[in-house]
Amino acid sequence: MHCLRWPPALPLLLMACEAQAAAPPLLRKVTDVPLPGAASRFDYASLDPGRGRLYLNHMGAGEVVVFDIRAREVAAVLKGFPRCTGILAVPTLDRVFVSTPGDGHVVALDGKTHAVLERLPAGRFPDGIAFEAGSGRIFVSDEAGGAVTAIDASALKVLKQIPLGGEAGNTQADSEAHIVYTNDQTNGDLVVIDPVHLEVKARIPLGVKGNHGLYLDLPRNLAFIASETDNELLVLDLAGRKITAHFPLGRGPDVLSFDTGSRRLYVASESGTLSVFRESDAGLVKEGEPNVGPNAHVVIVDPASHLVYLPLKEVDGRPVLRILEPVLPATP
Repeated sequence: MHCLRWPPALPLLLMACEAQAAAPPLLRKVTDVPLPGAASRFDYASLDPGRGRLYLNHMGAGEVVVFDIRAREVAAVLKGFPRCTGILAVPTLDRVFVSTPGDGHVVALDGKTHAVLERLPAGRFPDGIAFEAGSGRIFVSDEAGGAVTAIDASALKVLKQIPLGGEAGNTQADSEAHIVYTNDQTNGDLVVIDPVHLEVKARIPLGVKGNHGLYLDLPRNLAFIASETDNELLVLDLAGRKITAHFPLGRGPDVLSFDTGSRRLYVASESGTLSVFRESDAGLVKEGEPNVGPNAHVVIVDPASHLVYLPLKEVDGRPVLRILEPVLPATP
């Protein structure tokens, strides 16, 4: 009688495959909601939780889609926003700001009626938008112009263009410390801006280029930064101004969103993958990287419901809003 012998590595391989097959999915699809317009690129999104409105920039169509997250239906389609990229709802001012690089403006909308209040010049390619509450100003990344445009958010007046020295990636604000941070993705720096004096205070070298996506975890004094060049996530200690961790991402990472309730970080990539991280007091852990849809480079999470929203430019020939929910709660 002859006994068959397994190749030495095969049992380990089978065990790994069985473990992978047994692992539960991180996210499950709740629904796909059809969106209006042609199958073309979407860009940033912003949530007004009080009104239950999710604003989606349909960049390819030059339209802002207003989605009712309670009724799960499109509430309005706002036209006249050429190549709209960045968008930010500011509920405390009852305003919504939209970047329109097709004509080099930032458009201010009434938060209730969506009437256009003003169109303001904002450089060559206005993109991401941040609001610094202490100064009452919004700061707009002029990506191609290599600057940040500061605008009085109440008076709707352009104050200054702050040069960075390289292409401007995403901009975020720390309204408690009264600091604005912007990615200089050409030189690989995180630029620190004084929102009152409107000048660069410091530059933090990151050691990578293409640092575009940015999210500030202010309670823990951290910045999460996505590099499009290296396809990786950096964790930056803002107090010590040093990188504490690197994680691989999908190809072409873009938008980051953080669930403050579950402390999960989502990073969306052009490759269609969504990198999911869980944050604990011990640090950041990568939970997985599911494929969530074609060109899924935009993500936004509602911390109240923990639902994850991804506008996708084409599913079965038309744009959809894919809504996902986490399968397992985060452990502390």
